[in-house]
Amino acid sequence: MAAKKTERLLNLVICLLATRRFLSVQEIREAVPGYDQGEEAFRRMFERDKNELRELGVPLETGTLAVAFDDEPGYRIARRDYELPELVLEPDEAAALGLAARLWQSAPLAGATGSALLKLRAAGVDAPEASGALEPRVGASEPAFASALSAVRDGRPVRFAYRTMGRPDPEQREVEPWGVVSWHGRWYLVGLDTVRGAERVFRLSRVVGDIAAVGEPGSVTIPGHVDLRALVARMAAEQPRFTARVRVRAGACWALRREADASEPAREGWDLLSVGFSDPERFADRVAGYGADAVVESPPEAREAVVRRLRALAGAS
Repeated sequence: MAAKKTERLLNLVICLLATRRFLSVQEIREAVPGYDQGEEAFRRMFERDKNELRELGVPLETGTLAVAFDDEPGYRIARRDYELPELVLEPDEAAALGLAARLWQSAPLAGATGSALLKLRAAGVDAPEASGALEPRVGASEPAFASALSAVRDGRPVRFAYRTMGRPDPEQREVEPWGVVSWHGRWYLVGLDTVRGAERVFRLSRVVGDIAAVGEPGSVTIPGHVDLRALVARMAAEQPRFTARVRVRAGACWALRREADASEPAREGWDLLSVGFSDPERFADRVAGYGADAVVESPPEAREAVVRRLRALAGAS
């Protein structure tokens, strides 16, 4: 939700909470900052704002107590219906809330973020955005993120195609989802692989296409003893299993050089590095940022992953 819109809705809530009588549309227009458009544009904006407040759960009342209103209704918010018990956040809780807000702003749940923050601020809770000094790098750009989160929330088994390292074609997986976990900047779906009969971790960036719900809501039971983050840390650990041959320009790619197990001169102005990796996609994230200064020569899956990254960056620019 845009900051300007959030501020206008918050001002509208405060205005309607502060009155004991119903306010006419024109009184609201004069009292609430942000309604400085022409009459027709104001009416359209006010209608949208009313609907949005009701979707947020704000108890907006319609009625009239004055003959002067004629047939046009007035509006107010009854404090008895709106007030919440006092909410107090500890500093660490406020920080966590701010970090979560930054995440949802980059995810399909951005609208829900604005709604939650608006409710908290209207209730008098200081709900800050994440501190700029923290600058978290957690995003949720994977196409499968929203459907995975929905399946966990609804407790529904899912089916999806999954690209497994070292295999040319995606494999179908059927999973009872337990949770979605961020670990080392990646999002993972954790759950029971019902075909294999074992707990598994699936990186969402490797999901091909949509995650389809295939069972009834509430049919998934999450084991009470499971530690999702510990499970992801154990099963998704980056242990080098392969070696990539990467040609790097002289005087460049120092971080990659530090990771290398071996280095040898190549043709003039270039060196050839041997760099260990486990996941081609994650390896591509590390290499693609060097642009033309790093060229993956082998293995093919690592080279293709880097090429996909560079083509995506070229298409986005």
